[in-house]
Amino acid sequence: MHVAVVSDIHGNRHAFEAVLEAIDASEAEQIWCLGDLVGYGAEPDACVELALDRCDVVLAGNHDLAVTGALSLEEFSPGAAAAARWTRETIAERNLEALRPLPPQDLDHAVGLFHASPRDPIWEYVLSTLQAELCLDAQRHRVCLVGHSHVALAFVRRGDGVAGTACPDRSAADLTQGSWIINPGSVGQPRDGDPRAAWMLLDLEAWTASWRRVPYDIAGAQAAIRAAKLPEALAERLGYGQ
Repeated sequence: MHVAVVSDIHGNRHAFEAVLEAIDASEAEQIWCLGDLVGYGAEPDACVELALDRCDVVLAGNHDLAVTGALSLEEFSPGAAAAARWTRETIAERNLEALRPLPPQDLDHAVGLFHASPRDPIWEYVLSTLQAELCLDAQRHRVCLVGHSHVALAFVRRGDGVAGTACPDRSAADLTQGSWIINPGSVGQPRDGDPRAAWMLLDLEAWTASWRRVPYDIAGAQAAIRAAKLPEALAERLGYGQ
């Protein structure tokens, strides 16, 4: 089975629609979302509704949990907290209620699914080989998918050592051997220097993963953020992929 994996949409409808269009043109039979449907962007309702309509699995991220009140805003940066407060005031009640039951992890598939990490599904950023090694020790599945860091990455342990690599557009990984933690990158706010929306195609029969990037209307997403009077930095960073 081919699965499209997306994460960290962050209320960016323009990016999400572009990714869904690319997925529709791919071999993907299902779509799995690793969370953060809402957050920094200004179109939370559209993103929640698209995710619930199109995705076969939907996890909650820390920003989703902040908007529902499950997490305190004291744990967020000023910009993230401002966006969460705005989203709480703006999002339709039906979509807020739809976010409430979403879990931050799903262990019922051939791979483990986590918003953040197998050790801490809500908060841990897996960005180093040391963190990856600790997560590989903790995970039940041979292959786990994580989001949260907004960076397309792969970590693998074959034997004693753990190796990590960035995964730019059209890079691929053979998952047939070793233990893996893989991140598809962010749909709505990439932070790896490439401003294009990120997603990943996972083949659960051949055990391969391939990373994809999609151009989208960044100016439109920025205009929506500015119209909502959210912090300017949230708009500016979209142009830089940071």
